[in-house]
Amino acid sequence: MTKSMRAAAAAAILTAGLGSVGCVGTGSHRGGEATLGDRYRNYVDPCYPERYNHAARQATIAPFAQQVHNGHVLNQTIFTYNFEQGTDKLTPAGMAKLDSIARTRPAPDPKLYIQAATDDILLTDANADKIVELRAELDAKRAAAVQKYLATVPTYVPVQYEIAVHNPATPGVNAEFATGAYRTSAQNYSGARGSGSANGAAIGTGGGGTSLTTPPAGTPR
Repeated sequence: MTKSMRAAAAAAILTAGLGSVGCVGTGSHRGGEATLGDRYRNYVDPCYPERYNHAARQATIAPFAQQVHNGHVLNQTIFTYNFEQGTDKLTPAGMAKLDSIARTRPAPDPKLYIQAATDDILLTDANADKIVELRAELDAKRAAAVQKYLATVPTYVPVQYEIAVHNPATPGVNAEFATGAYRTSAQNYSGARGSGSANGAAIGTGGGGTSLTTPPAGTPR
């Protein structure tokens, strides 16, 4: 065997040995001495970059997991506007909301929430000493109404619902931008508020200059 062949064989053996080190060693020693793999791990991280990629991935995803949870809680919430004002009677929208929850596949989440009745029973001098009890009583009646209605909705699997009361802000978006885009869809989409108009009047430009056109009476704004 020539010198070059011996060098190539030694390099192949060394490469194979280091390649078999992996992220976790066997911990074996030869005669009490550290093996080649042990020495290799003392100088480098054999798990690079997978170990650090995993940590970075988890750090990036974790905040979104909280957002997903918060959104799910809101989706499971029956808000005060799902009941008739000051009562425990579900509105048609409230019934549709519960139908949607009950039809979730493969099974609905049994944890439901009711928005506290702070908007239905407002604080006054007359009820200041008992407003907490009044709101709690209405919340309990609404929870019972939800349970009663859900008992009539067929589900894929039997579900025992649990209802809690919390007081989230009512989610929503300003519809003015979407409305403006819809109304101007016949010409050019415009999502900007008040863009190209003054007090509901449309501004047109042409070769002859700028003209201000007032919409006909009764036109929605």
